[in-house]
Amino acid sequence: MSEIVIRHAEPGDAEALHRMLSQPETYRDTLQLPHPALKIWQDRAALSQAGWHRLVACIEDKVVGDLTLEVNSRARRRHTASFGISVDYGHRGKGVAKALMQEMVNLCDNWLSVDRIELTVFADNATAIGLYEKFGFVTEGVARRFAVREGSQVDALYMARLKEGE
Repeated sequence: MSEIVIRHAEPGDAEALHRMLSQPETYRDTLQLPHPALKIWQDRAALSQAGWHRLVACIEDKVVGDLTLEVNSRARRRHTASFGISVDYGHRGKGVAKALMQEMVNLCDNWLSVDRIELTVFADNATAIGLYEKFGFVTEGVARRFAVREGSQVDALYMARLKEGE
């Protein structure tokens, strides 16, 4: 199996991110809309915001996954962060999401002073929920009719992970 390399996203990754998040199997599990414009991803890839960290996973120099981490900038919430993750449909089941999660947890625990990582996930995304649970995330609540997906309103789970020993 090829090695998964995690690195910081670069502006040149815009086309790969656009391709990946244009896949119906990928955008259906995110809050992205179908048919995103390439310019949206070019702008996002070029934008550098304080507190935002975008990681990409590469196999043989091809971007096959991404994770965007936002460390909260509000004074009383600086110890928290939230993230979104996506994996190219053709590379699911190869450890890409796990590798991205490991690096994100490492950043939060050892470099960014983040003690609480939060996320929302569609309640029917059992694969993602299972992965998050392996990293210590627990469900804290349910958001009924959280978002529209393919014409139906779907629920989401609020999940969080607290740094061990805190």
